[in-house]
Amino acid sequence: MMKFYESGMFFDEMFEGNQPKPHYRSFHHKLHAFTKEQLDEKYQQAQSTFLKQGITFTVYGAQGGTERTMPFDFIPIIIPYKQWAVIEAGMKQRVKALNCFLHDVYHEQCIFEDGLIPKQLIENNRYYFKEMLGVKVPIDNHIFLAGIDLIRDEHGVYYVLEDNLRNPSGISYVFQNRSVMKEVYPEFFSKHTIQSLDKQMAFMKKALLAHRPPSMNPDREPKAVLLTAGMYNSAYYDHVFLAQQLNIQLVEGRDLVVRDNKVYKKTIYGLEQIDIIYRRIDDDFLDPVVFREDSLLGVPHIMAAYKAGNIAILNAVGNGVADDKAMYAYVPDMIRYYLKEEPILRNVETYHLADDRQRGWVLEHMRELVIKNVSASGGYDMLIGPHASDEEMAIFKEKILENPIQYIAQPTISLSRAPAFQDGRFYPCHVDLRVYVMKGEDTYVLPGGLSRVALKEGSLVVNSSQGGGAKDTWILKEELQYAKSSSRCTILDGTI
Repeated sequence: MMKFYESGMFFDEMFEGNQPKPHYRSFHHKLHAFTKEQLDEKYQQAQSTFLKQGITFTVYGAQGGTERTMPFDFIPIIIPYKQWAVIEAGMKQRVKALNCFLHDVYHEQCIFEDGLIPKQLIENNRYYFKEMLGVKVPIDNHIFLAGIDLIRDEHGVYYVLEDNLRNPSGISYVFQNRSVMKEVYPEFFSKHTIQSLDKQMAFMKKALLAHRPPSMNPDREPKAVLLTAGMYNSAYYDHVFLAQQLNIQLVEGRDLVVRDNKVYKKTIYGLEQIDIIYRRIDDDFLDPVVFREDSLLGVPHIMAAYKAGNIAILNAVGNGVADDKAMYAYVPDMIRYYLKEEPILRNVETYHLADDRQRGWVLEHMRELVIKNVSASGGYDMLIGPHASDEEMAIFKEKILENPIQYIAQPTISLSRAPAFQDGRFYPCHVDLRVYVMKGEDTYVLPGGLSRVALKEGSLVVNSSQGGGAKDTWILKEELQYAKSSSRCTILDGTI
């Protein structure tokens, strides 16, 4: 069925030439046991399962309604144990350094005093909030949940594309993708020894409850809620799923009130004190007294309660200053500065367009580069040079010249590809991987994460809001051993 599949000049996750890679051989063998009719039937079953369970996201400004089911592709991304061990170590290292940076930015500011990062890069950053200066966050941890995006180049080398430290979304899809795979394609799980997701929500809950506010009575059990912007938010399904799985109440801003610098939830029995808020609304909307006064989503005076040490807000306020795309270029320096270690994972080379020399070079080479707004997310306000029209190039050039500090440029990397099965056929699609890191007293890395796939043929944009979909991600449990004399593979303490 896949004999016409061509991986081309790109690094392919599954194939080496026309042969499956060792860690994909068992899957490939089972795949060929299905007829095309069976695969079509399973594909339809998977899509209808997502629809029945309400696994959706919202596309703002879309025609014909905004609510969409998450497009799903059943061919998983499989990562061998040894590769994953390096990714996991790199993720923990990166989040630790970024947390040190956030503490430093809002307290001692040593990294500026020592000249590693220009201070104006912080002071001009729209996500830098002076209201956070000197604020002690619970357990000195600004990053409860990070969603860090990884890509692979044409040689199969992993690069960090961006750090999402504000409100990373999509973790619910990791669990639902696995659930649908087990239900619709149970044959694939019979012999594979894959790292389980079963205990991950318990780890997340433990990390959440570790953030006891500084002023909280040590004898009391912390009470946590998830603060959502409501059902019209693009990630509302994510919010509902997490509140259910973490066994905490889902609330909106109107359900909470501040009294005497403490936060309470309104109930039919009166006010109930809240200690921890896992918030899924942006900083700007959190407190209309301090930030946007027109916000109807937040809670008036919640920042006063936060500063008084009576409430934990996760992720911490002001995290955006560390995951800004302009700050991204300095993360390797942060790792060396705070941890005295060399970075385990690589960064993509990044040009700051506020720098006259770099900007001049970028404007001459726009056709070879990806240009991004440092504040935008979800694939918006981005120019992919090789695919851009002359008109798009001219518009972006104007934007850069008008506000150069707002843009960065990076070389176009030949993103790795993997097979997808959609509309009755196999074809190659570009993929990336969002890895989730949960941090409390301990740090947990969710095994696998969310493999995102650009299902529109030839597209480089994997975001669901831009036509992308998702795949299940398998981390093999044990180390594979391959016999030189045979094309078969065995696995230590297990089978494949």
